[in-house]
Amino acid sequence: MTLTIATRRSPLALWQSEHCASLLAQITEQPVQLLELSTRGDELLDRSLAAIGGKGLFLKELEHALLDGRADLAVHSMKDVPAEMHPELCLAANLPRATPWDAFVSNAYADLDSLPEAAIVGTSSPRRQIQVMHRRPDLQCLPVRGNVQTRLQRLDDGDCHALLLACAGLERLGLDERITGVLRTPDWIPAAAQGVVTVQCRRDDQRMRDLLAQLHDAANADLISAERLIIERLQGDCHTPLGVYAEALPESNDVILHGVLGSDPEQGQPGIARAQVIGARADISALADRLAQQLSSQLESSQR
Repeated sequence: MTLTIATRRSPLALWQSEHCASLLAQITEQPVQLLELSTRGDELLDRSLAAIGGKGLFLKELEHALLDGRADLAVHSMKDVPAEMHPELCLAANLPRATPWDAFVSNAYADLDSLPEAAIVGTSSPRRQIQVMHRRPDLQCLPVRGNVQTRLQRLDDGDCHALLLACAGLERLGLDERITGVLRTPDWIPAAAQGVVTVQCRRDDQRMRDLLAQLHDAANADLISAERLIIERLQGDCHTPLGVYAEALPESNDVILHGVLGSDPEQGQPGIARAQVIGARADISALADRLAQQLSSQLESSQR
């Protein structure tokens, strides 16, 4: 029996699915094939994701292929997976996390602080926009959608002075030489689960769940779950300028959770809240709740 992976057709999505296929080949003798699908999120590039239905548009066609039996599993960037999904589906494996940070990409400038006044930064992400506007209110954000190569071409064509992209995507495509600088915590917060590839299957397919369990990065699962729990507590979606990152502190049983939450960046000078909490890893769910509460309270206070 051949295992079929539903995947988007973008170069990055294909890399992720082929990587998953290579890992499966190491633990099963079953042949693996890709089912390449086009999603509405890939096709409608002239409008923001918020305007057309959110990041979930990158998943719908793949999930339909799972539900109607055309595919056995689907591979996603976990940051694109909504907190709630179809009840007949589940996330059966998270692959080990790649670089979680955002990349500053420019052909002429070293970092955000080096950009000239009123420079244009290419990004469609509300999370990135809110952090740019907080750090450099004079800068302009230009919505730039499409695959990684398309966005880089916009920069090379002179449409913007810099781009903000995920380091993991550039590295996976062999484009890490385009990374001019890396934006890290605590000054800059990535998206929840950024850098994580997740594998989805039907909830009742126990054979597939058992197989995928062998690929699951159980050692860091609680960190990823905490990041997604914060999104759930804040009822975050593709409209929400929200970044969270959970990390285990070295030589300790503690973790630190970082968060940033903003109001709608289209509402003039937006409000922004930043917070972090530290505590025992065993209490990470409670820490996630506390961080979500702090961010919500701070943002509310900033807008009074």
